[in-house]
Amino acid sequence: MPNRYNTRTMNANRVKVKDLANGQAVDQVFVVREKDLRTTKTGTFYISATLGDATGGIPSRMWQANEAIFQSIPAEGFLHVKGRVEDYRGSLQLVIEACRPMAADKVDMGEFIATAEVNVDEMWTELLAITRKIKNKHLKALVKKFIEDKQLVAAVKKAPAAVQMHNPYIGGLVEHTLMVTKAAEKLLPMYPKLNADLTITGAFLHDLGKAAEITGGLANHYTDRGMLVGHITIAAIWVQEKAQLVGEELGEPFPRKLVNLLQHIILSHHGIHDYGSPKLPAIPEAYFIHFLDNLDAKMYMTTHQIETDPDKDSAFTSYNKQLETRLYKYSNQFEEDESGDGPLFEE
Repeated sequence: MPNRYNTRTMNANRVKVKDLANGQAVDQVFVVREKDLRTTKTGTFYISATLGDATGGIPSRMWQANEAIFQSIPAEGFLHVKGRVEDYRGSLQLVIEACRPMAADKVDMGEFIATAEVNVDEMWTELLAITRKIKNKHLKALVKKFIEDKQLVAAVKKAPAAVQMHNPYIGGLVEHTLMVTKAAEKLLPMYPKLNADLTITGAFLHDLGKAAEITGGLANHYTDRGMLVGHITIAAIWVQEKAQLVGEELGEPFPRKLVNLLQHIILSHHGIHDYGSPKLPAIPEAYFIHFLDNLDAKMYMTTHQIETDPDKDSAFTSYNKQLETRLYKYSNQFEEDESGDGPLFEE
């Protein structure tokens, strides 16, 4: 069988996913994040997949496929693809013309595993420095109990903050938690009626359950526990368990009210039932954490969409389904452009 893959050229001229452009020919390796064998309206098979590298993912299709080809594609493995990039309804997709599995020892893993830009241990240290300012002895002891759980901390440091929406890379959960907690610390002086210790503790704990909900690495996906229970409920359970241990160590019951308030912040931090919160915010601190959590997620989503949009000539990004809009790319630049809009008022 003739060699349809130019491996030597592929290694030398590999194009990052974020740099792929409409009409571009592709002959290189990707990691397989998702794959599915589907049927067209005419009854023929095609493969729908998400291929990617450390810089992002791209929806991919292989037409006129069959089950043998589908089975040969390694889930969360590597695939050498020959094909082309095309525009589909305003977004890029990769059309696979030929493919073959690639052994893991033949690729540079650093090109395919996305990690936070800032060192995760440095971010974790900064996060702990904020929690050390907590004065309430029960909350301070509770946070310490989480920090002393080495297995949990190791999982937290590896976990992404989401499968895809925001901070979807190793260290992403620590990064997001740090940003929410830092924002809370900075804004609390403006709202002196809030309980600062409760707020900082809630910010630290609000998404910690994602360490058990999502696994990261070559591909992010939900664990069985994540699918069945979810990070919100997982974190609320952990608070109950750790509070019990703290009470035993202190020789006094952990205050039931504090457990209730912390669990409420966690259970309500998505803000509405449609986004997975079993409870709506009912205390000021819960609203505070909800909006900061949403703010940090939206700042990642908007800036990332702008930075990675493939159409460099357009002032707007492609349509973002989650944000339900196209984003303007140049809000941070005040110089007049050559868009041809003309003066605001005619002389």
